[in-house]
Amino acid sequence: MQTSEAKKVNYLSAQHTVASWLLTIDHKRIAILYLVSITVMFLIGGLMAAAIRAELLTPAGDLMGSDTYNKAFTLHGIVMVFFFLIPSIPATLGNFLVPLMIGAKDLAFPRINLLSWYIYMVGATIGIVATVTGGLDTGWTLYTPYSTAYATTNVVMPAIGLFITGFSSILTGLNFIVTIHKMRAPGMTWFRLPLFIWAQYATSIVMILATPVIAITVLMVAIDRGLGLGIFDPKAGGDPVLFQHLFWFYSHPAVYIMILPAMGVISEVIPCFSKKRIFGYNFIAASSLSIAIIGFFVWGHHLFTTPQSMYAAMAFSIITFAVAVPSAVKTFNWTATMYRGSVSFEAPMIYAFGFMGLFLVGGLTGLFLGALGLDLHVHDTYFVVAHFHYIMVGGAIMAYMAGLHFWWPKMTGRMYPEGPAKAAALLIFVGFNLTFFPQFLAGYAGMPRRYHYYPPEFQIFNVLSTAGSSILALGYLLPLGYLLWSLRYGRAAGRNPWGATGLEWMIDSPPSPHNFDETPVVTWEPYDYPDAHRRTAEHAASEAARV
Repeated sequence: MQTSEAKKVNYLSAQHTVASWLLTIDHKRIAILYLVSITVMFLIGGLMAAAIRAELLTPAGDLMGSDTYNKAFTLHGIVMVFFFLIPSIPATLGNFLVPLMIGAKDLAFPRINLLSWYIYMVGATIGIVATVTGGLDTGWTLYTPYSTAYATTNVVMPAIGLFITGFSSILTGLNFIVTIHKMRAPGMTWFRLPLFIWAQYATSIVMILATPVIAITVLMVAIDRGLGLGIFDPKAGGDPVLFQHLFWFYSHPAVYIMILPAMGVISEVIPCFSKKRIFGYNFIAASSLSIAIIGFFVWGHHLFTTPQSMYAAMAFSIITFAVAVPSAVKTFNWTATMYRGSVSFEAPMIYAFGFMGLFLVGGLTGLFLGALGLDLHVHDTYFVVAHFHYIMVGGAIMAYMAGLHFWWPKMTGRMYPEGPAKAAALLIFVGFNLTFFPQFLAGYAGMPRRYHYYPPEFQIFNVLSTAGSSILALGYLLPLGYLLWSLRYGRAAGRNPWGATGLEWMIDSPPSPHNFDETPVVTWEPYDYPDAHRRTAEHAASEAARV
């Protein structure tokens, strides 16, 4: 019988075999495949963002024509939303950590997990290739009737790519739900689950219930475009507003597919670097489910300027304010956790602080857009652009970076240099605010989005945004350098470099192929920080004695 060390050596020796990666059913390797894939998507989307900001530096459309600009921001939106932000935390950190955190050997359906990555790659490849070669100028929302009747660019193939990609989310959500229900270690009761698991569970519910809606909707766009059935095209008797209802029924919950896992990451990082039990565990867990449920009932606030019933609009406005309450509960509890805690400022914690600041601005400005009268004024302006970037980019990516830095030692067994990591976090925070805060002012002053030329009085806001985007780009590229450097030159991390609680910190870094040599038995409450180091040492001693 092989020892755990021998198993680990065999596991590491196979890592350089391409076939062993492409055919793996190890959830940790699949997570790394996703990590590489979405990093490529982030770079593609980032290049399009750089082109957009370069164009908007001057009022005249002197870098790109209208058609080229439309294609650039469409590609940027589709890649960043569907191919990066939505899978970023669930497919990478979620895939890697869900079995480890609950004491399981793997996910419930390992082969389906690998299939989900292949589906993602096929859908993303079709979507990007079709968009680049044929062009797509509808915007990332694919709004009808433009996408069904009037667009002169390729719509069908990108829509098919998005349709295929949706199945990856559905399969991942199904896998997580079954794993969390059926494969928890003995003693891992529902209220001993890490809050990251609660967040993934709530996200998986949204994935399963909402993703089929957008998949069928974009398929109907492709059918309407190709066959002219008149589903959404008013010239053929269709209803373009129906598309908006279907699209936003998915796309607003999709915001929570991005932000709920981010909240789960922050709920792990803050107690670790405060060395204190999380405040209000039950409330944070319940708020994750509340956000997932209430999020399905707010889609109509995207339709305040359509011929929607005034009473429906009032109801959607009230529910929009209500969905902010569970998020406020989390923010309050994170702050209370830090109160009188032994707070330390390692890179993951700095990213967590950045998340809280940016998410707070994004959440509060969301209430502006939920107010009927104010939404009519700022609808389709740069105020909206700034708001959703504060949520989806400032919030979700800051948390993604916090989680990546927090669990990087566990994933690779290596530590990264703290100095550059802290510098990158500060650069991202400063660059992000300089990029997007001026857009609130420009939008409130009346600058519409989706235009590549604008009146000269808005130039100062765009100069600030373009300057900020340069700082932001540097902040995002810096981790790519030092994290890759750490793979070869970083010092050994050990099992638990942060002194964190949780089952994942009791095993080797990186973990062996089957995670646990023996199924752990959980007898302690979550986030029991005074005993974290002792428990890790006892587990290591027990394993050594057994070997």
